[in-house]
Amino acid sequence: MMTSTRHAMAMAVVAILGVHDPIQAKEPDLCTQTSRAARRACESEALDDQWIAVGVCTNLGDDDQRKTCRRTAKQTLQESRAECGEQFDAREQLCDAVGQAAYAPPIDPSRFRSPQATAMNPNPLFPLVPGTIWVYTGGGETITVTVTGQTKVIQGVACIVVHDVVVAGGQLVEDTLDYYAQDVGGSVWYFGELSQSFENGELVDLEGSFTAGVAGAKAGIVMKAAPAVGDVYRQEFALGGAEDAAEVLDVAASETVPAASCTGTCLVTRDFTPLEPGHVEHKYYKPGVGQILGVNLETGVREELVSFTPGMP
Repeated sequence: MMTSTRHAMAMAVVAILGVHDPIQAKEPDLCTQTSRAARRACESEALDDQWIAVGVCTNLGDDDQRKTCRRTAKQTLQESRAECGEQFDAREQLCDAVGQAAYAPPIDPSRFRSPQATAMNPNPLFPLVPGTIWVYTGGGETITVTVTGQTKVIQGVACIVVHDVVVAGGQLVEDTLDYYAQDVGGSVWYFGELSQSFENGELVDLEGSFTAGVAGAKAGIVMKAAPAVGDVYRQEFALGGAEDAAEVLDVAASETVPAASCTGTCLVTRDFTPLEPGHVEHKYYKPGVGQILGVNLETGVREELVSFTPGMP
């Protein structure tokens, strides 16, 4: 290692001669810095929850109950910290794939097609044509996805509103509005969502909801114009709340589901999120139809397309 004097002399030579300095030229580890910040936030939240739990335990009427409660709170803290570490490792793996640069996609409204132009020439793997309806079943759920004729302007871009409804056991489980826009090159961007979760008919949370441009949230690409095997990309970015990403695994796959089939023409992606390191899904897309299958690798559940209604431009 250089002494401070030798390093200063070397830097002077660099300044005078314009010599390339590998130390100065090294790419900042901005992605890793983001991962570290998220881990600290996660651990702080876990600690806050633990102290609230201790306060609740303190107000129990029986001493044995208080002790049991505090042990449970301590165990929960340990588990939460372990989860924070797993999320950090998952974020770092994503950093290795996408690079260390700051995630700051330029959003220029003039580089996006209008909803009408998109409907006339949609991305064949993600056709955003009003009236298009996909119905999937799997894991005891029925998922109905509809491209509406509605739009929402986000960051100056007119986004197409897609309505996603999940029903299980005859009851509404999720009701989501997704906001997409297609750029002039044909890639489909995801600008946010309003995600509502229900239990027994009651709204319980809006977890996962975000809007690009609000509170640091940013749009991502949900479908590239020309996917290539090995591509890894962020589909959304709201640190700590929405961090889905995808990797292209195959562009010539075959698969069959009740409403569609493909022979050597399907795209396959690996969809994942650092927020849930164990949750990985393989999705199959057929040109002209869109997603026909989603396979949860953790549970083995297949969400298969059982009905497809094409829209009209």
